[in-house]
Amino acid sequence: MSSFDFIPNQEQLDILALASPFALQIYQKHTERAQAFLGEFGFGTPMARADFDALVRRFVGLGTTNYLDSINEDMVMKGLRELRKFLMLKWIWQDALAVITLEDLTRELSDFADSCIEFSKDFVYHKLTIRYGDPIIRRKTKQIKDELAIIAMGKLGARELNLSSDIDLIFVHIDNGDTDGKKCIDSHKFMRDLGRGVIKLLDENTEHGFVFRVDMRLRPWGDGSPLVLHLQALEKYFNQHGRTWERFAWLKARVVNHISDEFATQLRQITKNFVHRYYIDYSAFSALREMKAMIINQQTQRQDLDNVKLGVGGIRDIEFIVQAFALIYGGHHVRIAEHPACLECMQVLTELGYIDAEESKQLSSAYRFLRRLEHAIQARHDHQSQRLPSDSDELLAIAKTLGFESVTSFRSVLDAHRQNVSRPFGRMVTDRQSPKQESLNAKQIGDSLHETLGDDAMAQLDEFMNSRLVGSLDDVSKERLSQAYPIILHALLTHAQMDGVQSAMTALPRLIALLEAICRRSIYLVMLTENPDATVRLIPMLTASPWIAKELAHYPVLLDTFLQKRYLHLPDKSELTDILRQSLLRVEPFDDEGYLSAIRLFKKTQVLAVATADVLGLRHIMKVSDSLTFIAEVVLESALYRAFDELTAKHGFPLLQNGERAGVDDCGFAIVGYGKLGGLEMSYASDLDLVFLHRIDEKGETDGEKPISGMKFAARLIQKLMTYLATQTRDGRAYEIDTRLRPSGNAGVAVISTHAFEMYQDEKAWAWEHQALVRARGLIGDEKVLTEFDRIRKKVLTAKRDTAQVRSDVIEMRQKMQTHLGTKPATRHGTDGEQFHIKQDFGGLVDIEFLAQFMVLSLSHDYPTLAIWPDNVRIFEEMGKAQIWDVYRCERLTQAYLDLRKKTHELALSEQKTIVDDEEWHELRRFVRDVWQDVLGDDAVASDGGLGG
Repeated sequence: MSSFDFIPNQEQLDILALASPFALQIYQKHTERAQAFLGEFGFGTPMARADFDALVRRFVGLGTTNYLDSINEDMVMKGLRELRKFLMLKWIWQDALAVITLEDLTRELSDFADSCIEFSKDFVYHKLTIRYGDPIIRRKTKQIKDELAIIAMGKLGARELNLSSDIDLIFVHIDNGDTDGKKCIDSHKFMRDLGRGVIKLLDENTEHGFVFRVDMRLRPWGDGSPLVLHLQALEKYFNQHGRTWERFAWLKARVVNHISDEFATQLRQITKNFVHRYYIDYSAFSALREMKAMIINQQTQRQDLDNVKLGVGGIRDIEFIVQAFALIYGGHHVRIAEHPACLECMQVLTELGYIDAEESKQLSSAYRFLRRLEHAIQARHDHQSQRLPSDSDELLAIAKTLGFESVTSFRSVLDAHRQNVSRPFGRMVTDRQSPKQESLNAKQIGDSLHETLGDDAMAQLDEFMNSRLVGSLDDVSKERLSQAYPIILHALLTHAQMDGVQSAMTALPRLIALLEAICRRSIYLVMLTENPDATVRLIPMLTASPWIAKELAHYPVLLDTFLQKRYLHLPDKSELTDILRQSLLRVEPFDDEGYLSAIRLFKKTQVLAVATADVLGLRHIMKVSDSLTFIAEVVLESALYRAFDELTAKHGFPLLQNGERAGVDDCGFAIVGYGKLGGLEMSYASDLDLVFLHRIDEKGETDGEKPISGMKFAARLIQKLMTYLATQTRDGRAYEIDTRLRPSGNAGVAVISTHAFEMYQDEKAWAWEHQALVRARGLIGDEKVLTEFDRIRKKVLTAKRDTAQVRSDVIEMRQKMQTHLGTKPATRHGTDGEQFHIKQDFGGLVDIEFLAQFMVLSLSHDYPTLAIWPDNVRIFEEMGKAQIWDVYRCERLTQAYLDLRKKTHELALSEQKTIVDDEEWHELRRFVRDVWQDVLGDDAVASDGGLGG
């Protein structure tokens, strides 16, 4: 007996006897071999794929050699079956002793299956080539060897096989051809025989048992169809005949055996195009609802409460929840598609916010419990069953194996888990039940609308429904419009009843414009149909903001942001970074068109969420501006590093001023934001005021195959970044970029060194440029450049200045701005009374900003904390803390500033100019000008400020 033999104690033997008479019989019948096998691998050490590959070769008689001619079919079949017995003994015993995790057990089972499949394929392939030669595909320019991909579906595909699982397989080869042996056959027959050979080795029940039951029914057209099909046939089937339930099945598809990279890429692309949609896949909802109804019907018909997989609240219900989300969102989030296993996918969905964290915890716990229970049932007698036994002794043995003292306590926990599964399962793909589509009659709702809104409203709706556009729709689009129309009418009627006829009439033409935009791309009609409650909420939004209405009509893909209520949580900067990073995973390097589209869609999607939260009053104005600023920063960071990566791929890395080479972490470049971007006060139409700084050696050359000077590299970097952001595409510009605040303005270079920037600020900058520096902030890029900018800014702002000269400069600049940009005296008196330009007229935003800038420039030498912040709110806070002004003045000036900014947001979303009736703002303006006169003594400006007496 080997020193490595495993000698179990009595307690371990008793646990095995309780858990599995089947496994105990194996142990008793083959005690010495079992002890040697278990001693070799142990209970505590996980087994890897390489271990199973070696075991397969050993048990079939190959040992250390791979000479397949030395073994025959009988040896392979016997060896694989004997190996399975000893492994089943090991796994069942480990599970009963609770010394292996669910994940390790299902992974090891799956790795063993992979090893058996791949070895069987290689063995049968070798035997076939001796007889027929290799299968060859003959093309015009070359000949290639045909290959068979064995695709695992279901639990094996996700590497979560159970103790007695079937293995669902699909066989696909590259293309038709012929073999090159003495006896020539077509490659389809070769591949068919190869597939049949693999199935026989694994599935056939001999005196030694079986290895795995093989199920081929998931292949295209199912039973009765060819056992093997080629790539083109698979793609054609997916395009013409593939159904949603098949997409559901292919979510977990995985190629088990080794195939060439080219074949793998082609297969992966065909499968991905079929399974995942890049947009949020609402078209799958109706099919998922049908699948769920089928599940419920089967549960009802069976009344099979003791089936832990198929019964109510069972394993299939959990898998349905996870896979439904994966099908709908997997194309939009690459991470979902990369994790087909149930628990892993559930974790990703939870992190992305599609499943509630507490619910996810309950579902995960239920899944682990039910899978362990499934194993306990199957371990008893090696039966492929998920049903609790009716025999009381059998059931008690299972309960005790799982750690329960009684069947009653076991059933109590089982029922609790089932309830935790049933609740979220019941809610899946049923949101549209409120209101229920079947209860909505278009004619009845139309009659109610007619009565409520009158002839004009109905005439507009009838004109749309009878328009040439609707008449020319294809059958699918017409059907989807007919399904969505009652929901849309219901939403409009609900809005009229709650918010009044005038509000509904305001929304109506905007709603029709949206319908005209989406009816040809009818997936968006499905979105409305599947989200009736959200559709009801959509109408007030169309009323409140013509800007939002136009954005939705121009870019219907944004509907998902609204319908999924993404405005309830506005992501922080790190979350936004992750969202954009994920969306860019599909964009290849140097694919500028794809990149431009991706960042524009990201920006529009996130800004729409912010705007919706703003209109609904869900976020304070400062939080709204923070979010808009973060979105811009994330886009800027992405553009900077993409431009840097592409240039370094082409020209190599530039030399830094310290003699080192730039790298990913120290690229040598940084972006400084001025104005609203610098002050974290972005609004919906804000330009990005940018200055670009560097610390590269302008004369040194890059280290690539096509070297260029550092200066040329810097210029091309900024040019590329500007192209990304400001190029006009069909989706518009990401942002308007203004670089006039750079040293020497339009006459200066696009990007300068930090040293040149400091010299300019010290020696050449105008007074207004120092004012602008107050609202400047280092954004993204090389940390050393950003740190150097902060030092320069602080040094410049805290320099000792002549207060009288600062006052004169600020007043002069303020007068120029009002003269050129404010309302003119001739137009100030409108038909509705005095007019007030919120930003430019006296008593408005610019006055408040100039007050802050004056205080920073004139007092920072003595109060350096004033120079810390680039935003007006915190500048006023610092002034209050330093007791420069009394706290009441600081707080009231801050509130006036926020009120004016909030109004500019409202006007932007209403697509109105920033000119309003002065009467509402007269008191606020008077207060601002009183502060101005107290601080700057500017009586001349005040007399022409349009403030009246």
